Amino acid sequence: MDYKDYTFTAWCNSHLRKAGTGIENIDEDFRNGLKLMLLLEVISGETLPKPDRGKMRFHKIANVNKALDFIASKGVKLVSIGAEEIVDGNLKMTLGMIWTIILRFAIQDISVEEMTAKEGLLLWCQRKTAPYKNVNVQNFHLSFKDGLAFCALIHRHRPDLIDYSKLSKDNPLENLNTAFDVAEKYLDIPRMLDPDDLINTPKPDERAIMTYVSCYYHAFQGAQQAETAANRICKVLKVNQENERLMEEYERLASDLLEWIRRTMPWLNSRQTDNSLAGCQKKLEDYRTYRRKHKPPRVEQKAKLETNFNTLQTKLRLSNRPAYMPTEGKMVSDIAQSWKGLEIAEKAFEEWLLSEMMRLERLEYLAQKFKHKADIHEDWTRGKEEMLQSQDFRQCKLYDIKALKKKHEAFESDLAAHQDRVEQIAAIAQELNTLEYHEVANVNARCQRICSQWDRLGALTQRRRAALDDAERVLEQIDLLHLEFAKRAAPFNNWLDGTREDLVDMFIVHTIEEISGLMDAHARFKATLGEADKEYQAIVNLVHQVESIVKQHQIPGGLENPYTTLTAHELNRKWSDVRQLVPQRDATLAAELRKQQNNENLRRQFAEKANAVGPWIERQMDAVTAIGMGLQGSLEDQLHRLKEYESGVYAYKPHIEELERIHQAVQEGMIFENRYSQYTMETLRVGWEQLLTSINRTINEVENQILTRDSKGITQEQLTEFRASFNHFDKNRTGRLAPEELKSCLVSLGYSIGKDRQGELDFQRILAVVDPNNTGYVSFDAFLDFMTRESTDTDTAEQVIDSFRILAGDKPFITAEELRRELPPDQAEYCVSRMPPYRGPGAPPGALDYMAFSTALYGETDL
Repeated sequence: MDYKDYTFTAWCNSHLRKAGTGIENIDEDFRNGLKLMLLLEVISGETLPKPDRGKMRFHKIANVNKALDFIASKGVKLVSIGAEEIVDGNLKMTLGMIWTIILRFAIQDISVEEMTAKEGLLLWCQRKTAPYKNVNVQNFHLSFKDGLAFCALIHRHRPDLIDYSKLSKDNPLENLNTAFDVAEKYLDIPRMLDPDDLINTPKPDERAIMTYVSCYYHAFQGAQQAETAANRICKVLKVNQENERLMEEYERLASDLLEWIRRTMPWLNSRQTDNSLAGCQKKLEDYRTYRRKHKPPRVEQKAKLETNFNTLQTKLRLSNRPAYMPTEGKMVSDIAQSWKGLEIAEKAFEEWLLSEMMRLERLEYLAQKFKHKADIHEDWTRGKEEMLQSQDFRQCKLYDIKALKKKHEAFESDLAAHQDRVEQIAAIAQELNTLEYHEVANVNARCQRICSQWDRLGALTQRRRAALDDAERVLEQIDLLHLEFAKRAAPFNNWLDGTREDLVDMFIVHTIEEISGLMDAHARFKATLGEADKEYQAIVNLVHQVESIVKQHQIPGGLENPYTTLTAHELNRKWSDVRQLVPQRDATLAAELRKQQNNENLRRQFAEKANAVGPWIERQMDAVTAIGMGLQGSLEDQLHRLKEYESGVYAYKPHIEELERIHQAVQEGMIFENRYSQYTMETLRVGWEQLLTSINRTINEVENQILTRDSKGITQEQLTEFRASFNHFDKNRTGRLAPEELKSCLVSLGYSIGKDRQGELDFQRILAVVDPNNTGYVSFDAFLDFMTRESTDTDTAEQVIDSFRILAGDKPFITAEELRRELPPDQAEYCVSRMPPYRGPGAPPGALDYMAFSTALYGETDL
């Protein structure tokens, strides 16, 4: 029997013993249904139907069905539990049925704060054991394994039965036995759990523990009822305290709100103002501040007051308390009545303010309109009387007089237009008088000043117009003379300015033709001077006429010409300048003509010499190039001819020096072009330098070719063939071949270069030899050196070593005496100074290593 069977059996016996019986085997003793029915009667206190007393199977099934029907009548669903399984002794079904009975009759009635039975039982355990050390009830399996939770439940309700301070978490078996023994002895709770099974089972069965713990709950139910009663009293008192708090808060809020309304009403009922729009607006702004800042909190206070009252009444009704009656004058209806009076006063106050503002605004508007129009009118008239009385036109010219008349006409139009404004000002002043404006005296005085000034302006305007007409007639008499002077003086002045500019204008000419053209133009100009002098005299006569009229009529400023800034004095000065500049221009042109004639002689002289030197340099260049191409005789013949050309070139140098002298004179004469020759000094200098460079370079190339030929033992025919092939592929005659031209040249000489990848690699190795700097082209010297090495035998390090071995008599070393005996002195000393000592065995002092020296000559060691 496991501990769950043990627990359920003990639980059943704890109830069956009340009927004087019990069970020993839970899966066998309930098979006939009799003890099962008896158990249900004991735990429910009700009587079940009379059982069948037969021993047949159907009798047993009938009895078990009666028990199951009773369980079902209590609202319990028996899922998959049938009478046949119980009668057949099915342990699993029997235990499930017993657990269902325990849940319904022992645990389901447990209620803690409206939780389910299991959660309520667990909460009851947690609350009861909360003060105890080492007890933390979280479930009905692991939390009870050490026994302290059982002991804490007992000690909480019966501290006289267990000394909890002596218990230890490390003695679970002792704790469990203590709890079970005390519960059985003093609380009439039989042992339903086995301490050893609880300790040794990793997770005890929670249904067994719940069954046992429920017995504790029912055993301590009396104490629980006392606790429940205390909680009920606390709850009632708490509700009563909260109600009293709400009553006090209501009284406080009501008193405060009513007091605020009482203080506010006089202000709202007041109808006094300072009879000004600004004061009325200030009062309106105070009212808006009141509505925005002061009243909203009171609205909230009123709402809170009503809410608290309703909440309080609801709580009193729900808790069976009598309804709350506020003190006299503080009823909700009283507050509502006072609030309504406040709102009526607010509305009346606002309507009065708005109507008062409309009245004052009308007066203020008229006063402002009067002031605005009066300000504009006075601003417009400011200085007008002084302007009309001014004699400024006495000093004016004709166009100024006409401008003043136009301005005066515009003023007259403006004056007529302002007639309406003056009438409007008078009408507004009249209306302000009718409405009894408080500053009407100031308005009337200002209006009178405006009307009097207006009459004066009209009279002054007529007098000024007549004066302007008289002045205009006088000035028109001299205006035509001024206009005629301006029409004729302007083009004559422009002619004078242009003529003076032309006569002193700088000019740059480079030919005789250009200076001759300038002299012809100057001659044509001198022919026009007679007509110019006649025009000058006519213009001066106009000025004399103006001076006479101005003097006769005493007109201030009459000599000033409004149409031009030119004066007779200025024209006279410029005319005198022109007459003096004409002969000066004649002399300047004559001097320039002489200069151009001298420059023409220099051009011809330079061209004559340059046209001889230039072709000579070109012929020498062609001859040197032809020799350099190897097209004329042997290398010695080429070298001899090049030396002759070199001597001839140096002998020709005086011609170049003579050209330099002529060129210096050309530059000093500022001559920049020469139509008589295509050559310039710069091109001749470059040609001369290139000729010298070409001769020297070609001589060096020929000498190197001779040296190569002699040292490598190639024939003149081979050299000629190499030169001919090189020249053939040097299409541009540049003296060098591109990589593709070099490949074609090598093939033409019988050199095998395949077209496959290997052939390309071979050609790249050849390029690395002939063009080590990767310039992209190959000179004839590099080409010749490569072809010579390909066509002749060359000395090697091994051949030199064999030669030294012969001189040394087949010894692996050689001495300085042997070198000096067999070689010329300078070459012997060269070898002695550079040969390293011989380190081999049996070497005498001073022995030299000719093998290391020979390999070093050909770059095969680090020596």
